[in-house]
Order: sequence, then structure tokens, then C-alpha cells
Amino acid sequence: TCSLLRSPKGFPKLKNDTFLRAARGEETEYTPVWCMRQAGRYLPEFRETRASQDFFATCQSPKLCCELTLQPLRRFPLDAAIIFSDILVVPQALGMEVVLVPGKGPTFTEPLKEVEDLLKLRQKVDVTAELGYVFQAITLTRHSLEGKVPLIGFSGAPWTLMSYMIEGGGSTTMAKAKSWLYRHPEASHRLLRLLADVVIDYLVGQVAAGAQALQLFESHAGHLGPELFQDFALPYIRDIAQAVKSKLKEEALPLVPMIIFAKDAHYALRDLAHAGYEVVGLDWTIRPQEARAQIGKHVTLQGNLDPCALYAPKEKIGELVKKMLESFGTQRYIANLGHGLYPDMNPEHVGAFVEAVHAHSHHINKH
Repeated sequence: TCSLLRSPKGFPKLKNDTFLRAARGEETEYTPVWCMRQAGRYLPEFRETRASQDFFATCQSPKLCCELTLQPLRRFPLDAAIIFSDILVVPQALGMEVVLVPGKGPTFTEPLKEVEDLLKLRQKVDVTAELGYVFQAITLTRHSLEGKVPLIGFSGAPWTLMSYMIEGGGSTTMAKAKSWLYRHPEASHRLLRLLADVVIDYLVGQVAAGAQALQLFESHAGHLGPELFQDFALPYIRDIAQAVKSKLKEEALPLVPMIIFAKDAHYALRDLAHAGYEVVGLDWTIRPQEARAQIGKHVTLQGNLDPCALYAPKEKIGELVKKMLESFGTQRYIANLGHGLYPDMNPEHVGAFVEAVHAHSHHINKH
């Protein structure tokens, strides 16, 4: 179904808006559910589609992104789709080269080492020129979904992107990137500001292309303590929500719900609750009741089943889901995992998770 490139107009009517209603804090019949990395290597059809292609070449093919985004929805009654892409397309748009090294993951051929290296980055990014392929993928996918469920767009947050650009890839300590925060605070803010400006335009462009919700991934929040987070992550997270919303208004685009997912940042939940996002995503390291107490009743929560729970037998997954729903409550809540699906997970267990959320939340709502 991912054939013609179509225009971001005349989209099919949305048939299931449960996810959007929950995100906006409206009442829902049941708790909606989707999974981070639901388009992923745990699906044999994903591995097959991806086999012949370089990873970033796949990201740059609207047709393949559309196909990969739709695959999990053919299998599971998920309540949202998330566009298949990668957070590192933003550093690429700034002129950095990133390659996927088998067994190692995404790797920057020339990471930022010295403050002078910032001069090598594009200082003004035309997101349509650099990232138009993502916008095309969103438009195509939105049409191909035929209104089945809403489509989520996303971006990495500035600190997480900065940490990759300096580390040159994954890291257990983020020591190189964090050393910039301590040694070169001004340069760090310059880089974070540059990233935030690109992210703002990128997210607005995604809505213009047809995204119906947006998620900001601060995946490396856990490497910062409360003070560094307060100085180098939170201001940009706040600014992105505010600027995206004001630009959407200016451009007469839909004001879509926004989700902030700052992994391992349970020390910052109160701040995140007031950062301008409709939804706060949670990892599995916090108790639902505690999260609800810190965040209050005016923000929707999303999460937070330990992804490894999907290795459990199916009945056990059902029990864990039931407990999670009872702890969060079925309203103002979107069920998800506390992180992405892992490549060796059994698709049937993912199906069991999705079905358990629907069955138990329907049951709780009735009684």
C-alpha cells in the first residue's frame, strides 16, 4: 500500500482516536497501547524488508519506512503507529556522517572532539532540504494507514543527540560528552541551542507532513544528575514544547499532543510535568503510584512495563499488565513499555501484551 507519494492533504478520516483522546486527557473506553520500537528486528518481516539495505538508506526511503511502520499494525491491534526513522538523522542534517556498524550500532566517523569542531556543523539547517525524506515517509504512511490509527512523529532531544555526536556512538558512561558540560559549558549551550532549533523545525515539519502526535526522546537523561539535567536538558525540552506549539499556531497547523520520554529521569518528573507536554513517558524504574503523585492529574502518563517482562510466559504478562493498569488507573494513561522492544523478543508475547492491556482495561472500566 506504500506506493504513490501523496500530498499532506485530504488524509483518510481517523477511525480509532483512543490514543489521542488519552493523550489529551479525555475519557477513553479502554487504555490505548503502543510499543516503542514496535517496528523492529523482533519481527521476521522487518528483518526481511531490511536485509538488502543499509540502515540509513532505509531511513531515507519513504516507501520502506512506510512498509516498516505498517508491519506491526498488520499483526497487533495497536492504538498508534510511530514512523520508522532514527534520532540520528538530525546530526546527519547538521552535516555529520553516521554509519551503522554491525554488532556495534550507529557510529560517527568523525565525532566532535574540540570546541572548534562546532564550526564544521551547518549553522542554518533547511529541514525540508535535509530531512524531507522523513516528511515524505510521514505523508505516505498517513495515507497508507487509511485512518486505522494515529501516526506519531518523533525526534531525539538535544542532550541525547549531543552525547552521540561527541561519544561517536553508544557509551556506558557518556564521560566524553559530560566532560564538555563541565569543561565547555558555553560551547555546550551553543551546540544544544543549535540542535534545539533544528528539532523545533523538524517536529513542526512532521506535523505539516501529517504526524498526529510527537514524542521527544531524551534517552540519555539517566547519565545526568538533577543539576546537569536542570542546566543542560530541561531548558531545551521546555523550549521545544513551547516553540513547536507557537509555530504550529502561526502556521495554522493542528496542535498535536506532545510526549516527553526522559529515560531514567525519575529525579525530574515534577519538572517534566510542567515542561509543556501533554504526556510524560516513564521507564520501568519508578512505581506507577509515585509517578502519578509527582506528576499530578493534569498530565497523561505513558509506560512503563519492563520490556524484559515480555520474556515471561504469556499468562504472567497478563498478570503484570493487570497490576500496571490497576496502579496507574485506566484513564489519562497510555500503556507502553518502559523502553523499546528488544530484537530477540517473541512477537506472540508482544501480541499478548497488547491484548492484555485492552482486555483488562475494558474490564476495569466496566466494573
